[in-house]
Amino acid sequence: MEHTDRTTSDRPLTESEAADRARQLIDEAYKPTSFRDETPVPQYGQTPPVAQPGRPPMSQRATDLSGLMLSGSVAALSVGGATSLVLYTLGQVDPVTLAVGGAGPVALVLAVGSLIRSVGRAKQDMHTEHHHHYQGGVVQNTTHVDQTTKGVFANTRNQVRR
Repeated sequence: MEHTDRTTSDRPLTESEAADRARQLIDEAYKPTSFRDETPVPQYGQTPPVAQPGRPPMSQRATDLSGLMLSGSVAALSVGGATSLVLYTLGQVDPVTLAVGGAGPVALVLAVGSLIRSVGRAKQDMHTEHHHHYQGGVVQNTTHVDQTTKGVFANTRNQVRR
């Protein structure tokens, strides 16, 4: 069907022409621009799994540690960059000064890690057996405490009996 615009003709469109024009406009407006295949993908097949791009497959603990290392490296980069910028703007850029400034935080982290490991080893090696030696008579004291808690604001009263 030929289309004539209203600008070329001053007569109003008939109902059938108006319906045809409306259908034509709707068809133009709703042309499909893409297609999605909804066919389900099989869950299992003959093809072996292939490592995907990005982080390699690893355990949950390794993934957590990897994220921790990445965030730590970002923090170290920002601190080192800020330190370098300050030293450069002050005109005090000396390779030895930069090396000391960059190695200082690393040495501190290594020292703290070593200290934590040595404390852990010391706890494992610590003796848990205790010997008590007494001379003279043994006196045994017995103390009984009655505790009562009452009220909305928990007023506790302890009474000691011997």
